[in-house]
Amino acid sequence: MILEGTIEEIIFRNDSNGYTVAMLSHGNEYTTVVGKFLTINVGENVRLNGRFVTNAKYGEQFSFDTSETIYPSSIEGIKKYLSSGLIKGIGPVTANAIVDTFKEDTFSIIEFSPNLLSKVKGISEKKAQAIGDAFSELKKVQNSVMFLQSYNISTNMALKIYKIYQDKTINYVKENPYRMVEEIEGIGFLTADKIARSMGIKLDSAFRIRAGMLHILNENSEKNGNTYMPKNVFLESLSTLLSLDKDKYEGEFLAVLDNLILDKVITTFYKHPHNVIMLTKYYFIETSVAQKLALLNISSKYSNLSVEKDIQEFEKLNKIQFDADQKQAIINSVNCGVSLITGGPGTGKTTIIKCIMTILRQYQNKIMLLAPTGRAAKRLSESTGEQAKTIHRGLEVDFRGDRGVFIHNETNPLDANVVIVDEVSMVDVILMNSLLKALNRDCKLILVGDKDQLPSVGAGNVLDDILKSNIISVSYLTKIFRQSENSLIISNAHMINDGEMPIIDNSSSDFFFDQKTELEDIKSTIVEMVTKRIPNFKKIDTTKIQVLAPLKAGVCGIESLNKSLQEVLNPPSVMKIELVVGTTIFREGDKVMQMSNNYDLNWIKRDGYMHEEGAGVFNGDIGYIHRIDRQTGETVVWFEDGRECVYPRTEIYQLSLAYAITIHKSQGSEFDVVVIPIIRGTGLILNRNLIYTAVTRAKQMVVLVGEKKNLKRMISNVYTVQRFTMLKDFLITANTKAQELFG
Repeated sequence: MILEGTIEEIIFRNDSNGYTVAMLSHGNEYTTVVGKFLTINVGENVRLNGRFVTNAKYGEQFSFDTSETIYPSSIEGIKKYLSSGLIKGIGPVTANAIVDTFKEDTFSIIEFSPNLLSKVKGISEKKAQAIGDAFSELKKVQNSVMFLQSYNISTNMALKIYKIYQDKTINYVKENPYRMVEEIEGIGFLTADKIARSMGIKLDSAFRIRAGMLHILNENSEKNGNTYMPKNVFLESLSTLLSLDKDKYEGEFLAVLDNLILDKVITTFYKHPHNVIMLTKYYFIETSVAQKLALLNISSKYSNLSVEKDIQEFEKLNKIQFDADQKQAIINSVNCGVSLITGGPGTGKTTIIKCIMTILRQYQNKIMLLAPTGRAAKRLSESTGEQAKTIHRGLEVDFRGDRGVFIHNETNPLDANVVIVDEVSMVDVILMNSLLKALNRDCKLILVGDKDQLPSVGAGNVLDDILKSNIISVSYLTKIFRQSENSLIISNAHMINDGEMPIIDNSSSDFFFDQKTELEDIKSTIVEMVTKRIPNFKKIDTTKIQVLAPLKAGVCGIESLNKSLQEVLNPPSVMKIELVVGTTIFREGDKVMQMSNNYDLNWIKRDGYMHEEGAGVFNGDIGYIHRIDRQTGETVVWFEDGRECVYPRTEIYQLSLAYAITIHKSQGSEFDVVVIPIIRGTGLILNRNLIYTAVTRAKQMVVLVGEKKNLKRMISNVYTVQRFTMLKDFLITANTKAQELFG
C-alpha cells in the first residue's frame, strides 16, 4: 500500500546502509515508518510503498520497501524542506531568504536558473552555482535509485550501481542492463535478464547472449569447481539458459563468442578430446600457479642434505619410531623445493611436520605454518605447539577502493623461506595463486593433505592436479599409527576409504550406529542425540557436538535440522532478540557460520587489556550471536577463535545457522563429536568421498543415524564428479620450460 506524508522526526538512522526509523505525519495521524532511505531529513515529503507490521516491543509500524521524495508545494513546506540541510549550502536562514524571494517557484529556480539565487542577500554567484549543482546531483541520485528500485534492486545495490555509473545510470541500464553482469559485483544474469525482459529487449539480443555466456562460465567455476568447459557442453547450457534453439542460433552464439575472445574475456583452445572454453582470468591463474610451482621446485636452497641422524635424534627425543615411508617424506620435504605429503588420519602427518620444522630450523630458516580455515589453523597450532595462521591472515588484507587486496604479493613477499600448508585439499586455485605470488623465489613449500577428501569448494582441483602431474615430490602415508585402545574412528575411516563397511557393532567407545528407517525418525533421533543422549553419555557440552549432513534440503537436510535443533538448544525467549532474514530466524545465542569470504568486515580480538584489530571473515568460520540491535538489526558475532565482528543488517544474509552444516563446509575442521544422518539420495553426491570426509572430522566420537544399507551404498559408490581444470597440463609444460631455462 502507499503512504504519503511528512517526516516529522528521525528516531534512528544508520548512514552506512540507510536504515531509518522515523515519525511520519499524514493527515491528522502520526505513524512510525521503518525502512531504507537514500537520504532523509525532517520536513521532507515522501511517498512510501510497503505494509503495516506489528513489532513485539514497539507496536504497529509501517515497513516500506521503496520511497520517493515529493517536493512540497506550500511556502512553509518548502522552507521546512530547504532548512533540513539536505542541500549543501542552504541552512535555515538562507532557506527563509530564498523562499521569501521566489515563493512557490523556489525549486524551479534552484534547478533551472540557480544563477538567480545570487539576488538573495548573502548568496554569491559562486555559492548560487554550488547550490544548483548540489540540488542537481541529489535529483540524479534520487531518480537513479528510484528507477532501479522499480526493478526490485535494493537501495544498497542501487547506490553501488550509481557510484559506478553516476549520472549515466538510467541511460546505461536502459540501453543494456546486461552490462551490469560484468561491471557490478552482486548483479547476476537473472536479475539483469528480468530487467531487460520488462524493457522489451529481444531474447536473441547480443547483449543477452554475452551476459548468458559469462553467467554460465562463472556458475561453472563458482558452483561446480571447473576452470573450463567443453565447447559443446557450454553451447548446450547456453541454449537452455536463454531458451534459444542451439542449431538455429549457433551463428549468433559464435559471433558473440568471437567478440568475447577479442575482448580477452574468454580464451579458447583444444584439449583432447574437446574444444575448450575458459574464462581468461582462470587461464592466467592456473598458468601462474603452474609456473610458480615449477620455479619453486627447482630453486631449493638445499638438494642433498643428509638428515638421517637428525631424524634419529627426533625419534629418540620424542620416543617414537618412523617407518620407511615417513622417513622418506621427511627427507623429500627437507631437500625438495616443493613437496607434498598425503595420508589419511592417524598416519603421522603432524609428527612429520614437527620433525621437518626441527631439522630446518637448524639452518636458520624462518618457517610459516598456514591452513585454509580458522579451525584448521587452530588445530595445526594445537598439534604442533607452533603458531599457525589462515592463509588469508598470513597474506594480510588491505583495502583499496571497494574491496580488500592481499598486502603480501610479488612485490612484498612473506618473511619466510619455508612455508608449510596443511589441509591443502581445501585450497582452491585462486587462493593458491595468491599464496604462491607471495613466496620468495628460494622459498621451500611443503603441502600436506588427504588426497581422498572432498576437493575445494572454490574453483580448481589443486591437490589432485599436482598429484597427477608427476613433477613434484609426493610422499604417500598409508600405515596407521595413532589409534587409541577400544577406538574405531581412525580404523573405520580407513576401512571406508578402502571400500569396506566399518565396524558398527557399538562395542567401541567412539563409533556408534543407530538404526532408523524413516526420515522423521532419523531427524528426531539426531536432535535427541545432540541435546540429551551424547551430552549425558560423554559429559560434554552441546557446543562440542556438530551435525554434518550430506544435503541442504529435505527432512534430514541442514535447513530442517537447524530449525529443529534451534528450537531445543536456543528456543524463543522474551530475553532474546530475534532477526528474520528470508526464511531463517536468527536469535541471540545461535550458533552461526559465515558462508562466504568477506574481506571488508572489521573484527576485534580482546585478551585482557590487550586487543588486536583486523578485517576479514571467511567461508566456514563458526561463531555465536552475542547481541542483536532491535532497531538497526546490527548483529555482533563472537567467533570461536576469539574475534568479535559486527554485522550490519545488510550483511546478515552471509550467515547461516550452524547447529548442522554440510559435510562440504566441514572440510579442514575437527569437532569433538560428529553426528551424521545416513540417508538415501542421489549417487552424484552420496558417495565414499563424502562419508569418509565426514567421519574424519571427529576427534572423540562418531554417531551415524540411519540405515546400514544406505551406508553400504555410499561406501560402494566411488563416483566423483569430474572437474575440468588445466593445472595438471600447465604444470607439465611449465616444468619442462623451467628445466630448460634453469635446470
